Amino acid sequence: MKRIRSEGNMSHQIILPRVMHIGKGASQRVAETLKGLNCHKPLLVTDKVMVELGYSAAIVQVLEEAGISADVFSDTVPEPTVRSIYRGVDAFKTHTYDSIIALGGGSPIDSAKAIAILGKFGGEMRDYKFPRVVDEAGLPIIAIPTTAGTGSEATRFTIITDEDTTEKMLCVGLGFMPTAALVDYSLTQSLPARVTADTGIDALTHAIEAFVSRKANLYSDAQALSAMALIAPNLRTVFADPSNETARESMMLGSTLAGIAFSNASVALVHGMSRPIGAAFHVPHGLSNAMLLPAVTAFSIPSASVRYAQCARAMGVATQSDSDEVANQKLINELKALNADLQVPTPADFGIDKEAFFAATSTMAEQALASGSPGNNPRVPTIEEMVAIYVSLWE
Repeated sequence: MKRIRSEGNMSHQIILPRVMHIGKGASQRVAETLKGLNCHKPLLVTDKVMVELGYSAAIVQVLEEAGISADVFSDTVPEPTVRSIYRGVDAFKTHTYDSIIALGGGSPIDSAKAIAILGKFGGEMRDYKFPRVVDEAGLPIIAIPTTAGTGSEATRFTIITDEDTTEKMLCVGLGFMPTAALVDYSLTQSLPARVTADTGIDALTHAIEAFVSRKANLYSDAQALSAMALIAPNLRTVFADPSNETARESMMLGSTLAGIAFSNASVALVHGMSRPIGAAFHVPHGLSNAMLLPAVTAFSIPSASVRYAQCARAMGVATQSDSDEVANQKLINELKALNADLQVPTPADFGIDKEAFFAATSTMAEQALASGSPGNNPRVPTIEEMVAIYVSLWE
């Protein structure tokens, strides 16, 4: 496999959850997982949707049957903010908890990561943002994802929005890696089609960006290629047929593998540019990724044509006999078709004001660059090139 850079015999640190249960019913092993970690008083961090669907009550019941009492904090928000995290920290401080169970999509899991660090060490959320690397161990976190998307159950990242600056702060380090992940695809079967699509494209983006990242390595490559092979053929299926268990299982495993891949190789330009769109215009993270993915891929291919062609082949949209040039054109065509089939809106269709968007492009580009993610891209952009990509979303 041809590399896009020369790394000699460099070794790579691989960070994973200590315990993982994967498959239908994995979430039912929460009590034994807690006991295995010698934890007995967890705070369950989730959101209102999980409460309404009865998912949090089901986890509490499993725990109670095992003699474990859990309190529930359900005031997390879809895109975690500093204030929402502080509310969680306040709840955390009401009792002496020895662990956190994170139940939900990426937002509750990201929230739980921040609460675990702030609850133990104090300080301000901005104290922990990149370029600081937070390797101090917070409270043990047992992550139970309910979307096949963020892969947050297996990553050393969390994203928290600073309301005062609208910046989506990237926080990185071993301290944000969950101690255990219970990956149960049956929890995704009640997801709305829009959430299924947005989180699925997020997972696909994780896999692609991990594979083309300048920090890619043989380990992350293996996870990323496997993730693409699982996600790409099944994303349309779960969007159209939510009850398809085989497709749901493939998506869930693919999402976790993609999380492992980018946690150990980093994301790149799509994510760097996506976070400011979400912060400024309240676009769900997966959706802003989807808006950017075709344009950023087209921008980046000239600097990593072999790697992107391998992505196309792993996704099943190009054959081994296709030239890299043909494979890359098929990749671009597929990403555009996927957005169309999954009804991904343009910024205009989403309701963003064009004048406001254009006025924000320079600031968004500067925030993207400051996050560090664009520096992992095979083709590192200038501010002007990022502005041009933002502008192109309206064409």
